[in-house]
Amino acid sequence: MDDQKSFRTLRGFLDGDEPDEETYFAYSASLRIFGVIPDLDAISKTLGLTPTQALHKGDRDRPRSALLKHDCWHYQPAIPESEHLDVHIHALWSAIKPHCDFIKSLKSHATVDVFLGYRSNCDHAGLEVSHTCLEMFTKLEIPFGVSIIIA
Repeated sequence: MDDQKSFRTLRGFLDGDEPDEETYFAYSASLRIFGVIPDLDAISKTLGLTPTQALHKGDRDRPRSALLKHDCWHYQPAIPESEHLDVHIHALWSAIKPHCDFIKSLKSHATVDVFLGYRSNCDHAGLEVSHTCLEMFTKLEIPFGVSIIIA
């Protein structure tokens, strides 16, 4: 009987080789507010949260990146990326739910969204979230979208 090699990705199959690493899945959920935000600290104080990132227009988020075209305030709960997406969404919603009306009011002069991330080295997997995860998107009146990166 022949030993058949298995592959995680189409690229690996076509190349006949893949890196020798375990399959991983990584998830994240972040509240992002960006636009003209004269007082980033006011958002932090109102929400009672320390932002993961708060930058002004013209700043750089990394040393070699382009200058930012707008102010931004981001918050991502400190949840290990190996935890399922549901856990990230529920942690974020728990932190911001009491301030739903304030966050919605920011939409009059800024863009408000929730960035959901899904990264893996396996290109034949999917994800699902519990129906309870959708409450945040409905209450904030924002779209549900997931950034998917297969590396």
